[in-house]
Amino acid sequence: MNNPKRWDSERILLAAAGPVIALVVAFALTSLVLLASGENPVEPFSIMFEQATFSDVQVLIINDAAGLYIGALAVAIGFRMNLFNIGVEGQYRLAACVAAIVGAHIAFPAFLQIPLLILSAAVTGALWAGIAGVLKVTRGVSEVVSTIMLNSIAGSVIAYLTLEDAFGVAVGNNRTTGEMDKAGWFPGLNLGDSIGTIYGFVAVAVLLGIVYWVMLNRTRFGFDLRASGASESAAAASGVSAKKMVLTAMLLSGAVAGLAGLPTLLGSTHTFSDSFPASLGFNAITVALLGRNSPAGMALASLLLSWLFNAADPLDLQGYSSEIATIMQGLIVIAVVVSYESVRVWGTRRQQSRVGAELAAGHVLAAAGPDDSDDNNDTKKEVAAR
Repeated sequence: MNNPKRWDSERILLAAAGPVIALVVAFALTSLVLLASGENPVEPFSIMFEQATFSDVQVLIINDAAGLYIGALAVAIGFRMNLFNIGVEGQYRLAACVAAIVGAHIAFPAFLQIPLLILSAAVTGALWAGIAGVLKVTRGVSEVVSTIMLNSIAGSVIAYLTLEDAFGVAVGNNRTTGEMDKAGWFPGLNLGDSIGTIYGFVAVAVLLGIVYWVMLNRTRFGFDLRASGASESAAAASGVSAKKMVLTAMLLSGAVAGLAGLPTLLGSTHTFSDSFPASLGFNAITVALLGRNSPAGMALASLLLSWLFNAADPLDLQGYSSEIATIMQGLIVIAVVVSYESVRVWGTRRQQSRVGAELAAGHVLAAAGPDDSDDNNDTKKEVAAR
């Protein structure tokens, strides 16, 4: 008979095999690219690994990973509903811009100011993602198409909001929203001038991961979300409205996406400008894929990508191109897709083989029957006598 514990262990190993295979393949292919270009295929990696041992780089990795992780949570919520929210980029940038404007023009005590800024960012992200949700449930517009278009529109809205005729403040050649009131600066953990400060919003990112896990695995809403993503017809049969879940998932995904820029905004820049970090939303998709929508998996994936970005900077000083990290990121995405599919196919075939063997064994036992022979009867009596 099949051992459930053994099969659960095998499934865990299969789930863990995907990222491991992806990383090995990505490193191997990057080494081949370096070798083909006449570069040392090993030294760049040793330089990058060495950077991870420095305290100041570790702080940068943790800080940048917080935003990536929050963005990945937003993407994962959509994935659970079988939705591809590719608009996290526009949602988090527009939300950060609005929060910066609110922080620069409103001054409450810190215990009110910080929640106000968080709420402003979350509501902005939710409303922007909600547009795509409404278009999908009312007109059947693909969320991929609508969120891509909304990314471009968000950029135009941000450009307008940062005009001096609107809320913009010129600082040299850079357009900003003006410095936020200090009551809205999120306190962090200062490790010294030479090391830096860990953003306090890192703790919020961890809390969001816990809430995400509890919501999906311990609430009726999480069950309905996963059920609707797996089969809309099955969910409808149990009384769940697919359209309502689509809209709710997009609103929730957008609200979380709106918080992705706050670690940097409230912990470092304290203003939104043309130089505010970009591409976080697209990198968050990589994190969600690599982490397989798991809170722990996405945490590790966000740290990995953050390490790639921060440890690649010194490569220029050593005669190597820092674009090596970008190459690795692209190869990781490809390797993740291929390795996950390979592992899934292998696991499916293994499970089918196991089930087939059990069915065949059950058929043999049923065919034998209790009165098939005297030996069988004797054997059964002996076993029963024990």
